[in-house]
Amino acid sequence: MVSVPIVDAHVHLYDTRLFPYAWMKDVPKLNKPHLPADYRAAIGKAPVEQIVFVEVWIDTPHQMAEAEWVSGLFDSTPELRGIVAAVALEEGAGAEGALARLAEMEHVKAVRRLIEFEPDVDFCLQAGFVEGVRLLAKYDLSFDICVKHFQLANAVELVRRCPGVRFVLDHIGKPPIRAGEFDPWRENLRALAALPNVCCKISGVITEADHDNWTREQLRPYLDHAIEMFGIDRVMFGSDWSVSELTHRYEAWVDIVEWTMSGSSESEMRKLFRDNAISFYRLPQTGD
Repeated sequence: MVSVPIVDAHVHLYDTRLFPYAWMKDVPKLNKPHLPADYRAAIGKAPVEQIVFVEVWIDTPHQMAEAEWVSGLFDSTPELRGIVAAVALEEGAGAEGALARLAEMEHVKAVRRLIEFEPDVDFCLQAGFVEGVRLLAKYDLSFDICVKHFQLANAVELVRRCPGVRFVLDHIGKPPIRAGEFDPWRENLRALAALPNVCCKISGVITEADHDNWTREQLRPYLDHAIEMFGIDRVMFGSDWSVSELTHRYEAWVDIVEWTMSGSSESEMRKLFRDNAISFYRLPQTGD
């Protein structure tokens, strides 16, 4: 098990008894409450110090209620330190009211509007969406990019159109691991990493492989490429729990990332597993 403390930059908490998540109807393993106590049980001996909640594709009318519910968990969940909230940014200027309200919440650090399930590959380049993303700079909120590999080229263009916004790419851009393919994901990731206002989460990789027959050797080239492109100062660890429960145990992912980083210095390990997430999401510094 990794010896440095972990800041898990990508955790999904939710209570299906309180809010509707239509997409979970087709994923029965996930379609039940996943609360802080469940997360603590799942991490085993992993030395998790802080976590960042990431929105869970809640049904649109409940996006603000989700952020408020998670804000209410902070007093009883000391490891919870940041929130990535959901906002319908495609509304452009119409999203500003929600952004202003979120900016008043102490723990909201960023926004995510899921792109990966949009059937229109150009969705993130529509004028309204770009306008909504640009508004994030006004409220000092960053944006989590969640796209599949075939949407990555447009994500690069989105970042180019929003130079004043800080971005982080979730799940290394969801490469086609199951198919064993690398391009054009590889070159598009290189283009994204060339932009200085983007970081990358080393997260959500196994679920892009065959759920029943993946190996860590199969994952390694994709992880190596992401870390090489972004560099050790712009990558951060994320578990993607509870979605990760579909394919692997929490500790297995920690071990794979540690194995991928074998030969790295303790300083480099701390950057990936802890320090970069604290810096990007502006989390509180805590003792080791």
